[in-house]
Amino acid sequence: MTTLVPPRLDSAWREWLVENLAMGASVEQARAAAVAGSAAPEAVDAELRELTAHPYFAVCRRLALRYDWMESVLDTYRTLRNSDGGRTLDRRTDITPGEFFARYYFGNRPVVLDGLMADWPALGWTLDGLAAACGDAEVEVMTGRDANPDHAWQYDRHRTTMAFRDYLALLGSGTRTNDYYMVPRNENWSGALRPLAADVRTPEGIVDPSGLGHLLLGPAGTVTPLHVDNSSVLLCQVLGRKHVRLVPSYERHLVYPRGGTFSAVDAAHPDLTRHPRYAEATVLDTVLGPGQMLFVPVGWWHWVEALEVSATVSFHHFRTPGQNHKMATPPAAGPDR
Repeated sequence: MTTLVPPRLDSAWREWLVENLAMGASVEQARAAAVAGSAAPEAVDAELRELTAHPYFAVCRRLALRYDWMESVLDTYRTLRNSDGGRTLDRRTDITPGEFFARYYFGNRPVVLDGLMADWPALGWTLDGLAAACGDAEVEVMTGRDANPDHAWQYDRHRTTMAFRDYLALLGSGTRTNDYYMVPRNENWSGALRPLAADVRTPEGIVDPSGLGHLLLGPAGTVTPLHVDNSSVLLCQVLGRKHVRLVPSYERHLVYPRGGTFSAVDAAHPDLTRHPRYAEATVLDTVLGPGQMLFVPVGWWHWVEALEVSATVSFHHFRTPGQNHKMATPPAAGPDR
């Protein structure tokens, strides 16, 4: 008699099962959630039998218990912060450098800043004006993003060189797309588009004036997945609006990290069947408009979507009190925003 072999689960569901079982979910709970999420029941049962009998899983579970203890500390901190305004995003006008560093930079708190870009000539940018200023320059753009869901960290596959004028024509078409985007990994701001930097003013006393920053330029519909950076960043919105979602640094265990700096959660449409703990996350929402800055502290997770054709200048080098401000070698640019 021929024995039927049950189909294998795909790798994503296999990882999901072992992760949730290691974190303490029962076999029954994991099975029910997987089946509810459209995984084949017979494949789920076969996978559960195999993985729960494997000696590696016992080691995995012991390691998970250690993380449980650390996560309990983070949850305690989250409870304390949420009782002290942690569920709201501060908005400040004309803040002093001293207060910025004391409350936000060293306090690891995000804040929307108004009034610090009033003297930026860049606020008058138009696509036609940019074409007149640097249209003949050759620039690098990340293209073909829609065909690759992992484009954000497989960026070298997507580098394309074109005339700046041609890229601006793409933006001017009004197409809503995530397929092409000029991001921090494209070094245009320090090269071909360097003349445009004269239209930007670093916030006095907050950003090191010798740090050039990065330019992000793209159409409506560009999305940067939920991710975290290894340094603080100041996003300065020049053209168009961006929708930003933030999750605190101390809620890392609620965003299902993958690949080190990215989250497995689609922050635009979270699947709480596959990522149930994300429902516990503190998600701060804001729409950043021209003339506004958003300080994203180191370790904070953030997701960004351009609502219109958008230009953003980002800074990573801060004039922290008591530090030697001679510029070191800049870190590699983080994910696009």
